[in-house]
Amino acid sequence: MTASNKKSAAHKPHSDKHFVSWFRDAAPYINAFRGRTFVVVFGGEAVQDKNFSGLIHDFALLNSLGIRLVLVHGSYPQIEARLKAQTKKSAFHQGLRITDDTALACVKEAVGTVRVEIEALLSMGLAHSPMAGAHIRVASGNVVTARPLGVHDGVDYLHTGEVRRIDAEAIHHQLDQNAVVLLSPLGYSPTGEVFNLSAEDVATSAAIALHAHKVIYLAEGPGLQDARKRLTRELTFSAAQQLLDSRRRLPDNIRRILSSAVNLCLNGIPRVHILNRQIDGALLQELFTRDGVGTLISADAYEGTRQANIDDVGGILELISPLEQADVLVRRSRERIEMEIDRFTIVERDGMVIACVALNPFSENKMAELTCLAVHPDYRGAARGNTLLQFVEQNAMQQGIQQLFVLSTKTSHWFLERGFKKADIKTLPMKRRALYNYRRNSKVFIKTLTG
Repeated sequence: MTASNKKSAAHKPHSDKHFVSWFRDAAPYINAFRGRTFVVVFGGEAVQDKNFSGLIHDFALLNSLGIRLVLVHGSYPQIEARLKAQTKKSAFHQGLRITDDTALACVKEAVGTVRVEIEALLSMGLAHSPMAGAHIRVASGNVVTARPLGVHDGVDYLHTGEVRRIDAEAIHHQLDQNAVVLLSPLGYSPTGEVFNLSAEDVATSAAIALHAHKVIYLAEGPGLQDARKRLTRELTFSAAQQLLDSRRRLPDNIRRILSSAVNLCLNGIPRVHILNRQIDGALLQELFTRDGVGTLISADAYEGTRQANIDDVGGILELISPLEQADVLVRRSRERIEMEIDRFTIVERDGMVIACVALNPFSENKMAELTCLAVHPDYRGAARGNTLLQFVEQNAMQQGIQQLFVLSTKTSHWFLERGFKKADIKTLPMKRRALYNYRRNSKVFIKTLTG
């Protein structure tokens, strides 16, 4: 065995363990997404990229996992290239092309070429490739009815239009047959006219008509960044609207996407994702890992603190089990957690319990015990423990509780740093003192609550 082979073999167990862990983490998403409708939007820049075949393979993989996939493509660079070849140039107003007769001819030619190229790549089932044996059916057609945009601010947009109606029934029929539906930025009027549309308009209208579960924008550039050029990971749609209303300068494509995202959330689409199209595998990383690689804009809170219910028992058990094995927490049976579930508060992130705490009141003493405080290892260091503690303290005060106490063997410093003080066992309520486990020898800490 060569040195390089030995090195490869030495690393293989770690690599296998990482793969197994990743696959197990991805499994809930695979199950949750099966049968869901996703609308994916990408520009003509992606199509002419030499790495576009990798994105096509990812589309094929999503289709093979049972995701109902609607692709919406743009054609901006292809249209510009055709206009340049004719020494022509389009005028723009408010980010939209004013489509005259010459431009419309270029639009139809460019859109047709891009659509055929995408269809050809999706149909390619080469051996020894991710698409081997895929047999993907691609469906497209005149499912977008449009009307002229007309005159705005004194500007006649000519053959530029807006979506009037999406034939959702026809698209659903194709999706039911396991086909990938491909929509182009062209629309047709009942009188046979052709209109140049924006891909964002087509995607937004299609997603709303189809009641899509997600809309994913594969954007050019780094995506949505804050003032320090760091990726913005999450936004509620109301925060996205505030960002649009602010005076902050945003790239034109990001501003259009944010505007579409707000519209989508207001019309019942729960989640919109903005990804940097140039990150290899961005689509898969965003969909099948908990934190993704892009920006999530959600109609509801992506992560929230709430009272637990019976459906959370399994998640709580999974979270606290490693801490019980390490003797940080007292062991609790499933039956006990089910009986006491109304005492638990959890932090949920994308359907997963990532933190929990329980509050056991001793109302006659105006005291309560804080128990079972746990945060998932992947989400420590982001003050979630503090958030839970503050939440529970407020809840306790609303119940008339004046003091919190905790019994701890290994996390004393954490509670001391948050205002708890060491106390004697005799300060515990009589009922709790009777249950004290002297073999465990836990230390007692008490905190007086102030409004």
